[in-house]
Amino acid sequence: MDPVIATLLILVLAIIAFVSNRVPLGIVAIGVSLALFFTGVLTLPQALAGFGDPTVLFIAALFVVSESLDATGVTAWAGQLVIGRAGTKRTKLLIVIGLLVAALTALISVNGAVAALLPLVVVVAARAGIPTSQLLLPLAFSAHAGSMLLLTGTPVNIIVSDIAASNGGRAFNFFEFALVGLPLLAGTLLILGIFGSRLLPSRNGALMPTDLVRHARLLRQQYDVTLDTGMMIGPLNGVTEVIVPPRSPLIGQRLCTGMATPSGDLVLLAARRGAEQMQEVIVQAGDQLLLQGTWDDLVLHTETPGAKVIAVDAPATMRRAVPLGRHAPMALIILGAMVVLLATALVPPAVAALLAACALVLTKTVSVSQAYQSVSWTTVVLVAGMIPLSTAFIETGTADLIAGWLLSAIGDAGPRIALLALVVLTVVLGQLISNTATVLIVAPIAVSVAFALDLSVQPFMMALTVAGAASFLTPIATPANLMVMEPGGYKFGDYWKLGVPLALWFILVAVLLVPVIWPF
Repeated sequence: MDPVIATLLILVLAIIAFVSNRVPLGIVAIGVSLALFFTGVLTLPQALAGFGDPTVLFIAALFVVSESLDATGVTAWAGQLVIGRAGTKRTKLLIVIGLLVAALTALISVNGAVAALLPLVVVVAARAGIPTSQLLLPLAFSAHAGSMLLLTGTPVNIIVSDIAASNGGRAFNFFEFALVGLPLLAGTLLILGIFGSRLLPSRNGALMPTDLVRHARLLRQQYDVTLDTGMMIGPLNGVTEVIVPPRSPLIGQRLCTGMATPSGDLVLLAARRGAEQMQEVIVQAGDQLLLQGTWDDLVLHTETPGAKVIAVDAPATMRRAVPLGRHAPMALIILGAMVVLLATALVPPAVAALLAACALVLTKTVSVSQAYQSVSWTTVVLVAGMIPLSTAFIETGTADLIAGWLLSAIGDAGPRIALLALVVLTVVLGQLISNTATVLIVAPIAVSVAFALDLSVQPFMMALTVAGAASFLTPIATPANLMVMEPGGYKFGDYWKLGVPLALWFILVAVLLVPVIWPF
């Protein structure tokens, strides 16, 4: 089979698989790499080169850094500090939430920032009497804009920087994205402030019980505990409600409130059997126990394989809502060191991120299991599997062929029209499949267009990054969009109403502003 035809056929099949949502993204990406090998388009080293690409390692290491900020309560502290001072007015809250999530996204990715702040925003909305639907979609959309502030904001930034450097241009520096990111964020917040209340529904979704203060008060009331709330839950220690399962080794043992559990690590604060409060209990299956100890011990004895009890609320999840936990200072120090290395370019980006990830594990800021679990392997495999498709586009001349079709269609309209066509293509595809996969598909075409017109690749790569961030029209465009759907009470059709003006703003910035900052 002709290599160009094979490459295009693999591309079409991959897009169909992505859109159908029936095949896991990672399987589609691996299938793309294998198909390129079996059809003879690429050699085996070329087909699997993405799995050893520095860009992939950089992205994987950033997930560990993101986990350290979330797990140690840095994001919870930042959220409570900023949002706690914003009051209850919708517009002010919206702006503060937008700025906060954008700042976090610049450092820890869109999905990480939205996941970290979503519970807090739900609680704030409930306290302010504002429907969650009025705040959660702006949270996700502001995160997309924030991804354009720094190199670490999204995998797409890293990918286009690497592609630019490999095709006659240069890598974008750490802060360079802010030149376009700040106008994008300002325009996004302006559109949200002006049109948000009219284009967003007024609904409340499923509220999540993550307000730790209210949770502690509820436990005190239900178990008749006299301890102060601050004594029950803090940066080092916490409490968790557990249920004794059938066949637990605890069954038949005599426990009294105030005594240590058989392991010696936890203290029994209270016990209940049904509605009956008990000071002393011969443990039976179904008994409810309120245990106190360090967060690490609570996790060890309730969430690891072979645990004797079942936690009602996972301690590992609860501790994330505690501001500035035990290892928070170390997480911030290591983050700062990584940012310095990235900003000064003393070492390659992948090396800086890997050093940070290793330092977090060695200082026990993040455990080895946390580090492995924090990595979004779907994202890593997706990028690694799709990089060979970009290689195939270049090696087989497919990118040049499509670029020729595009240039023939626009005639002598000029570089901005060519850029507009690429940007619109990226925006449309980005609503249906991953924006990372979209940019990996369109980037080789953009490079060919730039070469054909004898132009710099820099404005084309930056414009694709902006277009890739404009994932506003559907809930399936990004995990962050999907993340807010249920707690915000959104329907599929709610996204495009506010998403259209935002997407138009991103297109305008990509086509009109980007070439001014990075000339053709």
